[in-house]
Amino acid sequence: MLPPPEQNVSLKAQNTALRAEIQLLRAAQAAAHAQQAASDDRELRQARFRGVFDNSPFGQLLITPDLLIRQANQAAERLLGCTSLAELVGHQLLEFAHPDHVADWRFLQERLWHHQLPSFTLETCLLLPDGSSRWCQVTSIRFPDGDQQLGHTQFEDISQRKALELSLKRLYDAQETMLHLVTHDLKAPLGHIELITELLRHQLDEAALTPSQAPDWAQFLSLIRRACTDASKLLEDVLLLGAVDAAPLQLQPTDLGAFLVQRLAAHLLAAHDKGLTLDLDLPPQPVRANLHADLFGRVIDNLVSNALKFTPAGGRITVGLREQAGRVRLLVQDSGIGIPAALQASLFEKFSRAARTGVGGEASTGLGLFITQQIVQQHRGTIWVESQEGTGTRFWVEL
Repeated sequence: MLPPPEQNVSLKAQNTALRAEIQLLRAAQAAAHAQQAASDDRELRQARFRGVFDNSPFGQLLITPDLLIRQANQAAERLLGCTSLAELVGHQLLEFAHPDHVADWRFLQERLWHHQLPSFTLETCLLLPDGSSRWCQVTSIRFPDGDQQLGHTQFEDISQRKALELSLKRLYDAQETMLHLVTHDLKAPLGHIELITELLRHQLDEAALTPSQAPDWAQFLSLIRRACTDASKLLEDVLLLGAVDAAPLQLQPTDLGAFLVQRLAAHLLAAHDKGLTLDLDLPPQPVRANLHADLFGRVIDNLVSNALKFTPAGGRITVGLREQAGRVRLLVQDSGIGIPAALQASLFEKFSRAARTGVGGEASTGLGLFITQQIVQQHRGTIWVESQEGTGTRFWVEL
């Protein structure tokens, strides 16, 4: 006997309600499991962070945007000269800033929270409770924590490195001072010797003595003069060597054609005395570049002097200038003795083994091309050489 239709409808409704209730219970159970898993994962991550934070050999702090210390580890306690974490937590970082370096913390605060940089690193000096100071490298990483942004800040003691840097700077300053004193003190007597040599040479010429009356005097005076010139050149190179990297260059727009005409005037006289031809090949239109005139003038002097030094009488030196696709190329070419292939790789090294005596016996310091390359690089340029022994040399400078 079948149940009445009304009873069937009631059973179906109960089944539907039971299924819905089961689905709700399953959903609630899944949500509870997910919440528990998230809680477990959060606790695990917090435990990991806490383990790294507490046991790090570097000082670790959590700071707020107003530089209040929220949390610290024992390494930070030791590094900041405190006896307990209570002397750190709840205190301002500025309490540990050296008076001369308070601005460092304002800068960190500005970069992290005002400019919203994700991290920032600086070196600063701290003032410890006992009155001593300590240099630290500070790295702070901004991260969200609820409704605010905190800074996870690491301190590394760099006092030994700073002391070493200061010691090296003092040593360098002392050496530089001594070098300048020696070189400047030597330049004066060398200049006097050269002047006296010229006076003696003039007197010798005016006296019109026969070779038997003045045997080898002229030759000896020439040797003295050349020694003075070589010594003065060495002193100039040594002085310039210390000044090349001293500070960023102040570059000025310069008409390179007019600059070369002015710079080569003295070299034209030297070329004439040696029986050489010195040509200047300029384009019809002006070529401009940003230069430090004094230092870049030394590039021209070194390259042209080298060409004169290694070109026998009757040879030719050409200084050319071109501009193409926004790049400026300067060429110094000679018809001299060339550079052996074995020496070209070390040509721009300091005290290069490629340093050679000129065709007229001129000495070389081994510094000229090294200084030249440094100056060109400071002008954001490049320099290279093309040479074949016996046929001449071409130096290229591109800006």
